[in-house]
Amino acid sequence: MRTNRTAATLAELLGGPQALVLPGAYDPLSAKLVEEAGFGAVYVGSYAAAAAGHGLPDVGALTLDEIVRHTRAVVDAVSVPVVADAEGGFFEPGNIWRTIDAFERAGVTAIHIEDHAGGKHTTLPQSLIPLGAMTQKLRAALDARRSKDLAIIARTDAIWATKNLDEAIARLKAFEDVGVDYLFPTGATPDMLRRIRTHVRTKIITINLPSVPNPSDWNGTADLVIDYGFCLRAATKALQESLKLAKARRPEAFGPDHLESEAAFEARLGYADFTRRAEKYQ
Repeated sequence: MRTNRTAATLAELLGGPQALVLPGAYDPLSAKLVEEAGFGAVYVGSYAAAAAGHGLPDVGALTLDEIVRHTRAVVDAVSVPVVADAEGGFFEPGNIWRTIDAFERAGVTAIHIEDHAGGKHTTLPQSLIPLGAMTQKLRAALDARRSKDLAIIARTDAIWATKNLDEAIARLKAFEDVGVDYLFPTGATPDMLRRIRTHVRTKIITINLPSVPNPSDWNGTADLVIDYGFCLRAATKALQESLKLAKARRPEAFGPDHLESEAAFEARLGYADFTRRAEKYQ
């Protein structure tokens, strides 16, 4: 694993006074753009992997191998830490070592394991993995690590799925007792996080919310805020608009306001490096 991708590197990045609001990438190219913009880390989750990689909703349809393959491609494209989505761990505690091994081999810096039992992003009834079963998954995941260069993030969807802040706090305290590296209460507002912080000491990760339009509102409440669909939705909207213009044969669709120049696009993909290698060995 490269030294600038360790859990220590991620911890240093999140050690500042301001929360890092991190746009989620959806593939290797968008990950390159996140790194190019100077964010210092890249996030790739199952929401974007399902949509961009398979044209599917994020409803647990992807296998461990499919998510790891997608994530490994992102890791190989950038030089900064990559935080990845390990869903519910994919296995029961006795086999969760396979999940940890796969993400470690992919070079990932951190993974989050969640307690959501299904129905995310839908109107279906929402439920959680029983707390005892979840803590055992986390213990097994921590024991399976070859080194602490892979950070384990414990995610609870108690607020998102059941609207129960007290349940979320109870679960976060139990996860902290297990010894995870970060806590991840999805759906928590800054005010909720202030209350949560009176109960736990571990650094906190959460998701960006439409109700919090100013990123500075997260300062002092979260260490990392993941906007998991940002790149995916931004690219989709821009492409839709450009395609409408192109279909209408509008000349501006092919101009610099809608298309990056071919030279600039190719510059980040390594064409020049290939040319130098090819010329060297001719």
